Amino acid sequence: MAKKITKNDYVFLFRGGANPADMTPQQMKTTMNNWMTWMSELKKRKQLTLGHPLGDGGKVLSGAKGKNVKVFKDDKDAIGGFLLIKATSLADATKIAKGCPIFNNGGTVELRLVERM
Repeated sequence: MAKKITKNDYVFLFRGGANPADMTPQQMKTTMNNWMTWMSELKKRKQLTLGHPLGDGGKVLSGAKGKNVKVFKDDKDAIGGFLLIKATSLADATKIAKGCPIFNNGGTVELRLVERM
């Protein structure tokens, strides 16, 4: 069932961070445990609505009728995943995002209010 967007929904877009191919099994385990712990806390506080990692090998289309195509693989600017978060304001969303484990590996989080149509 689709989630209904409310006036307090923010999307967190994740870019960069550690490349799993460059991590030891222990580093990967620690990283995944950090993400699971953080997201579990968000769920407990009823702040996490939805979230998923995104697959590799996407495309960016631009130009007239999308004729210019950029295929990305391990592009540090590519969005690697997202969360849909309940927050009372951008300041509240920022406070929530500051606990994100992506910062441990040099990644970034973009916060955007989801506009209802």
